[in-house]
Amino acid sequence: MADRTRQAGGKDSIPAKALLCLIAIAMPGGFARADSGAFAPSGLLGDLEPNVIWELLIGGAVLASFIGAIVLWIVTALRKVKRSQLRRTALISSALNHLNQGVVMTDPRMRIVFCNDRYLEIYGLSRADVPRNMTGPELLELRRRRGVLDVGVDDFYARAAAPEGLITELPNGKSVLVRYFPLPNGGSIATHLDCTDQRRLSRKLASTTQFLESVLDNVPVCVAAKNIEDGRYIFANRAFERFSRFARDHIIGKRAEEIFSRETAASIEAADQAAVKAPEGYHRSELLIERSSEKRILASNRVIARNEAGEPEFLIALFEDVTDRRSLSRELENNKKFLELVVDNIPVSLIVERVSDGRYLLANRSAETILNRRREDATGLTAADIFNPREAKLIIARDEAAIRKRGMIAEEHPISTKDGLRLFLTRRMTVLDDNGEPQYLIKTHEDVTDRRQTESRMAHMAYHDGLTDLPNRAAFLQALAQMIEACAGTDEEFAVLCVDLDGLKEINDVFGHAMGDKVLIEVGQRLQAVARGGVVARLSGDEFGLIIDGKQPAAGIALAEQAAEALGRDFAIDGKSVRTGLTTGISVFPHNGSDAASLLANAGAALFRAKGKSRGTISIYEPEMDQQIRDRRVLHQELSVAIKNGELSLYYQPQAATAVSATASEAVGFEALARWHHPVRGFVPPGDFIPLAEESGLIVEMGEWILREACREAASWAMPLQVAVNLSPAQFTHGDLVGLVHSILLETGLTPDRLELEITEGVLIEDFDRGLSLLRRLKALGVRISMDDFGSGYSSLSYLQAFPFDKIKIDRAFVINLGRNPQSAAIVRAVIDLGHGLEMSIVAEGVETEEQLAFLAEEGCDAVQGYLIGKPAPISQYAALVGGAGNMEPARKTA
Repeated sequence: MADRTRQAGGKDSIPAKALLCLIAIAMPGGFARADSGAFAPSGLLGDLEPNVIWELLIGGAVLASFIGAIVLWIVTALRKVKRSQLRRTALISSALNHLNQGVVMTDPRMRIVFCNDRYLEIYGLSRADVPRNMTGPELLELRRRRGVLDVGVDDFYARAAAPEGLITELPNGKSVLVRYFPLPNGGSIATHLDCTDQRRLSRKLASTTQFLESVLDNVPVCVAAKNIEDGRYIFANRAFERFSRFARDHIIGKRAEEIFSRETAASIEAADQAAVKAPEGYHRSELLIERSSEKRILASNRVIARNEAGEPEFLIALFEDVTDRRSLSRELENNKKFLELVVDNIPVSLIVERVSDGRYLLANRSAETILNRRREDATGLTAADIFNPREAKLIIARDEAAIRKRGMIAEEHPISTKDGLRLFLTRRMTVLDDNGEPQYLIKTHEDVTDRRQTESRMAHMAYHDGLTDLPNRAAFLQALAQMIEACAGTDEEFAVLCVDLDGLKEINDVFGHAMGDKVLIEVGQRLQAVARGGVVARLSGDEFGLIIDGKQPAAGIALAEQAAEALGRDFAIDGKSVRTGLTTGISVFPHNGSDAASLLANAGAALFRAKGKSRGTISIYEPEMDQQIRDRRVLHQELSVAIKNGELSLYYQPQAATAVSATASEAVGFEALARWHHPVRGFVPPGDFIPLAEESGLIVEMGEWILREACREAASWAMPLQVAVNLSPAQFTHGDLVGLVHSILLETGLTPDRLELEITEGVLIEDFDRGLSLLRRLKALGVRISMDDFGSGYSSLSYLQAFPFDKIKIDRAFVINLGRNPQSAAIVRAVIDLGHGLEMSIVAEGVETEEQLAFLAEEGCDAVQGYLIGKPAPISQYAALVGGAGNMEPARKTA
């Protein structure tokens, strides 16, 4: 019993024993090892038997297994929950990543908890750009730095939370609509929709709507729309307003009977019902309506607009006032007849051909020349019936080409006519029918034979001289360019010759321009003969150009000498014998220029140097010539500025009555002489700037200033002495010289008899009749006219006979040799006798010695001028003379 009880107690106590065993095992020092090496229970277990100990161990193991099973079950359950959550998260992420919108979610602390792929794609971001725990403002700042956010962070949240959202523009042209939604838990969600296409379509729709409304509002045809259900107008364009004479606001929302008269409204209603009942959905008609007190005819076209169910919903009426058109129909018919009459009489041939069979339907009167028959007889025929087979084949082929092109084709080709082979400009134009298919072919034929011949002659004239038929300057430059192109890159040379004809001006003056023209023609022929087929051109009036290849400059010099020899022989023209000469300038390619303009300019510079030396010489271009020409051009520019800036001044040289000695000479007047004090160059000699002014035309402006200043100065003198002013030939050919002199005399108050105008024979050489007429008109003003530099020309005697000069001035070239050259004395004596015989006073220039003065006094010369009397100086140095002194002594001292 005790054993059973013990066993029972032992069985009942197994769990307790197992728990105690676990506790004992867990306790440190729970068991002590006996000296014999066996376990010796201690403490609470000290009284337990060995089998009880094993039972405790086995019970502990069972309990441990049970606890382990519970733990394993819990772990397994947690893993299942986690996998379920992961699957749900993956499903949600997959769904959100496949949205067409970008989505970003944040938690209450603004940390990003989700960002789908579409968001990254829209803004060009990657997953690496959005690290864990990044906040929304940080992501916006990242986008702003990368240029994909065009607003500030605060502005972003404020505007994106608005009902309409925020539209941002990206650099790639896309537009994104952003909407921001705060969540109840404090987090947020933002959607990003690419609305580029939508915005583009919206803008396009708005633009199209506006365009259509603008078109309808501005078309000249009246347009109105009304609801079929109630017959009220819902639209009326501007043309409808103008026609009805009602404002649009008065029309919209009303029926026809509320706007128009009863009869008009009934007509409109009948047309509307006809359109509604028409199976085609439209109805055309003409309405007679009453507007104010007049009746108008309208051509109406009504169209029915149906809804989705196919039921009539709107009626659109388009109508046009054709009252005036009907009244003009008769006039149109008359105009048609008039146009037919015009077409029939235009000088251009006109033929209309039917495309389907190639038959001629219309031909005007001018076409009879091409058709070689009456136009009535050509109607209904084809090209094959009218022309020979060869011409017909060519014409048909050209007609078919124009028809295929369906446009206009113009070409020139010869056509046999009764007047022979003529060149015609043919234009073919295709007329299409309503289906866009060729229906008619209109052909015009214009006879351009004479025009093309004229154009050919004009083209020849553009590159050839009209007198000599030689190439002109433009053609010469082209030839030079071709020579340069041919010789470039080789060791070949060629020379350019600028040849100036000497003596042509004298031939024109003596024998007339007709003789001069014949001489130029002969010169051209002789130069061509010398050039042996080379290039010869007339560059200007008496200047020719030549090109010669070969060893240079020897070949160029040889050609220049041959040309001079050829032109040195007399020209026998119209029974008269005349002679000319040549002055030549030469430039060499490639040494003196690599382009046509430079070569010709350098040859011209050499010619300028040659003429400066002496006529008949040959000069080869040298580099320093460029500098001389540039200096001359610079001086010309500076002279132009000097005239405007007042750098010129007047010096005065006294003229005195001839006496046995200078001290006894009495002043009778002064000659005004221009002087130029350059701010840098200093005093510029008159011999340098006066010829330059003559060549450039500045002498006209300068001469007017000199004349005005001299007259103003002389008018201020107390002594009524004369003042002499030189006039240039250029002043006679530019402007109204007589009017200028008259106005200056009135302006300055100088009496005309105190003004003496000195001219050279060049005034009459340029244009004798005009120059003579101007001199007579000047003399009629009361001024005195003097012939300057008498004896230096060759035809002065004829001018003295043609015009009564007041004074003759003997050139200083004869006076300076008095006492040394008997011929000079004889010439001076003869001129004095000639002048007195013609009742002209004589003034000798260049008097520098007492011997010259004595000779002139003895021969009866009226007045003298020169350094012996006084040098040119400012008038202030002759104040005593102009103020009333009676002899030249003060003047000589100041000079």
